[in-house]
Amino acid sequence: MTALPLSPLAWSHLLLGLVLALWTLLFLFRIVLTWYPQVDLGKGVMRLVGAPTEPLLTPTRRLIQPIGGVDVTPVVWVGLLSLLRELLVGQQGLLTQVLQHSHPVA
Repeated sequence: MTALPLSPLAWSHLLLGLVLALWTLLFLFRIVLTWYPQVDLGKGVMRLVGAPTEPLLTPTRRLIQPIGGVDVTPVVWVGLLSLLRELLVGQQGLLTQVLQHSHPVA
């Protein structure tokens, strides 16, 4: 049994799902790292967590102030990315539906 090559739409679906999942995971790491304020996200391996998330967090911090001294913007982004992932590539997501309808099941 040979595997069928993936269409560009299938590749897009897969790649977008992976990127959104990875970004969500990075924001979850940011949430956990808030418990350790001594960790510098600009140095060493921690840059892998800080660099992809900070461009989204900086403008969001201007809109959402800390609550009780706690930065809640990573939590906001986890929610937004989870929602976006579900709407686009989730079980009933837009790209999932388009992909299913472009390849009718026999």
